[in-house]
Amino acid sequence: MKKKDYLSKNDHDEWQKFIDDKSQLPDKDKLDNQKSTKKKFIFDLHGFTLEEANKKVKEIIISCSSKNIKEILFITGKGLHSKNNDVYKSSELSKLKYSVPDYINTHPEISKLISSITSPSDKEGGEGAILVKLKKL
Repeated sequence: MKKKDYLSKNDHDEWQKFIDDKSQLPDKDKLDNQKSTKKKFIFDLHGFTLEEANKKVKEIIISCSSKNIKEILFITGKGLHSKNNDVYKSSELSKLKYSVPDYINTHPEISKLISSITSPSDKEGGEGAILVKLKKL
């Protein structure tokens, strides 16, 4: 194939129309908004008391639901380093791993926004995290 040494007026005009036509350019703002609906919000609850964690979980679920974020990954840890010396509290239920899902399920304001609560893959935290999927509203 031989390369053209010149550009015809018609080719030049077509090329100029193509360059000037902004409809072919992607709208980055629109693309960013579409991506945000697929993003996963991640929050680490290490160091929070049960009361603080529950308050923060509620706040995050409501916020993410309003922003159309579909998944929330709460890092809770496995509870191996919990220091529970209160004999009136269950050593299992005082751990964030167990109390956060219980809190979500027992509060209608946020439970109505939830599609499922599961353990994520090992890559995402496994037994040391909670994956909350939000309903599409």
